[in-house]
Amino acid sequence: MEEKIFQLMSQPDYVPAKVEKIGELLDLTGNKQDILKNVLRRLVISGAIVVVKKNRYCLPADADLIPGIIRFRQSGSAILIPDPENTRLRELGIAAGKERLFIPAEDTGVALHGDRVLARLVQPRRNFRRRRPGKTVVAYPPEDLRGRVIRILERARETLTGTLKKSRAYYYVIPDDPRIIQDILVPAPGKSGLSPDPRINDKVIVRLLEWKQRHLNPEGEIIAVLGKTHTPGPEYEALLHRYSLEPAFPPDVQQEAGSLPDKVRDSDIKGRLDLRDKFTFTIDPDDAKDFDDALSIEKKENGEIEVGVHIADVGAYVKPGCAIDKEAQKRGNSTYLVGTVIPMIPEALSNGLCSLSEGNDRLVKTALLTFNAKGRLGNVHYANSVINSKKRLTYTQAYAFMQGLDNKKIRTLPVPPAHMTGSPGQPLSKLSNEDLEQLRDSINQLWRLASKLRTSRMDRGSLDLDMPEIKIYTNAEGYADRIVQIENDESHQLIEEFMLAANEAVAKTLRRANLPTVYRVHDKPDADRLEELRDYLAGYQINVGDLTNRQEVSKFLRKIKDHPQNYTLKLQFLRSLKKAIYKERCDGHYGLHKENYLHFTSPIRRYPDLVVHRVLEHYLAKTGNSKLDGDPQKKYGQGEVTRLCQHLSLTEANSVEAERESQKLKLMEFFEREVGREEKSVFEAVITDVKNHGMFIELMQSATFGLVHISTLKDDLYRLNDSRTAIIGRRKNKTFFIGQIIKVVVERIDRYKRQIDFRLA
Repeated sequence: MEEKIFQLMSQPDYVPAKVEKIGELLDLTGNKQDILKNVLRRLVISGAIVVVKKNRYCLPADADLIPGIIRFRQSGSAILIPDPENTRLRELGIAAGKERLFIPAEDTGVALHGDRVLARLVQPRRNFRRRRPGKTVVAYPPEDLRGRVIRILERARETLTGTLKKSRAYYYVIPDDPRIIQDILVPAPGKSGLSPDPRINDKVIVRLLEWKQRHLNPEGEIIAVLGKTHTPGPEYEALLHRYSLEPAFPPDVQQEAGSLPDKVRDSDIKGRLDLRDKFTFTIDPDDAKDFDDALSIEKKENGEIEVGVHIADVGAYVKPGCAIDKEAQKRGNSTYLVGTVIPMIPEALSNGLCSLSEGNDRLVKTALLTFNAKGRLGNVHYANSVINSKKRLTYTQAYAFMQGLDNKKIRTLPVPPAHMTGSPGQPLSKLSNEDLEQLRDSINQLWRLASKLRTSRMDRGSLDLDMPEIKIYTNAEGYADRIVQIENDESHQLIEEFMLAANEAVAKTLRRANLPTVYRVHDKPDADRLEELRDYLAGYQINVGDLTNRQEVSKFLRKIKDHPQNYTLKLQFLRSLKKAIYKERCDGHYGLHKENYLHFTSPIRRYPDLVVHRVLEHYLAKTGNSKLDGDPQKKYGQGEVTRLCQHLSLTEANSVEAERESQKLKLMEFFEREVGREEKSVFEAVITDVKNHGMFIELMQSATFGLVHISTLKDDLYRLNDSRTAIIGRRKNKTFFIGQIIKVVVERIDRYKRQIDFRLA
């Protein structure tokens, strides 16, 4: 019946009608009228249809009503992201990908960040004519479109976390999310029924009550106390609650993991290609605890080079539909918070049986990639294999080999402590010269090939989007202790190139076999967003060509490589791009400039990779290339893959946001120590923007953003120049301009607004 209702209301001659008229138009009789009323009521609640004057029903677009997700700014204003099927904004001339409706603070009603709402489109103040080939259409600039929230369709959350405070007359909770600008009124702690009672400055969880009147603060009730706010434990627990992350696994998952063997058995190896004698090794970060991938290299008599990319065979133990599989699918991926990880699968697998740790037999899916002397990929062979990694290397150790350090210096390189990694491997100091030379030779051979692959990839139009990684280390109490910037050096690039090659090879294989699977897709950016980026870059005196042309993008990225604000400019470029997602269609990857791409190389921490492994196993069994006993792995249906892709894209986005919030919290924690110090640390920073109220800056070593407020510049009165690229002192003519490097100290931290203020050193 829903489909018939939509078909009726979509007809050009349909006018809003009452329920009786709709029943008549649909030729419904008897008790079907009652069914119609229930269906209409359900569709109204969901926002799929709306009720207009005199109880008449129509589609939202026909009444200039737009359902969607509201996202607030800290200022109180918001934007509405319409439901994908709502095309009203596009009909008004807004380009695809930019369909957003601005909602002033006074028109947000009783909406909260993330709610699904229904907004009425307010007529714009003016319009302009946009010419298209053959005709002229009326269109509206995005900034002139306004909306007003008229109904809450679905609350984003029933509970939230925050800090308990008290005024003279009442108690309230300041939400952790700075985009929720209203304080939540709560009963006095003694009335909470909790033991012990919440105390002022405790981190708490609040259940929201119904909020009906905008001029009154929302109300709630405290349902849990996490501990003293702004201390590591409670902040961590609040983060878990906010993003629905669960470190512990359900009992049935733990029981299933406990029933698995603690090592590879002889029966597990039956039917597999035995590569345990092949010299394989892993290269990972210092603090890695799970090892998804290992490499091997062999030079053939005909001059070709065979690189083995060996990926942990999680699917050998995690079967479709088992308890571990269901929980892994629900989580979608591991989430890496500062100082800890919320794993996708139990540690008995992620850090044990599946992890390619040094000196242990492990089951793997192997892609044997054969390259010619020019670095071109030829034959690809897949196998279910068993390996025994000969060495666990860190990126630092691998880079030392690549830099030509002699064995004496190599032996002095530090080994990560066991408590940090769980599997540090044998110290390099204990390896024989023969072993060290074999490692050196393998790494250098792999890098010579990887550098060719990288050069070729960039020449073909792949974009260099690598960003310096900021690593925050914590002390024994969990407080942020130090910040390290990790560069994407040659050791990282070596691993990256062979993982990319394996991912692309598997994507091509499964696409040609026409097997439904999960692809990694990065759509082309919108031309309007790239045009906005051009205007932004002009403020930095960086002139670029047409950025819809890939060559111009590559040229721009090369141009800013040595720019003092490389991080900020590249970050702005990344924000102009669409997000990579998982799709059931192989629609290509814009950033990598690859037609065929998926994720195959990290099944310990990404569920999409596990799906790909199962589809590949099905392919191998059907083509007679698998010698394993039993039935092939699950063959996924197209509808199931579509549902999986949508779910896995959402879980990934949730983890990315949680990881960013975790890092932001630890940065605040780290710099807060500077506030009370008499002798403050001095940080180098670059000015990223200037406004009437001060200079926005970025610390060069930690990529931390903050503000130098104009009130802290005591030596003069400063004003913006005409081009809005600098502030200039009125009397002394001293100038601070975008791109200038300055030295600053921490002035103030606002943990609630997530803001760091600096002043000149």
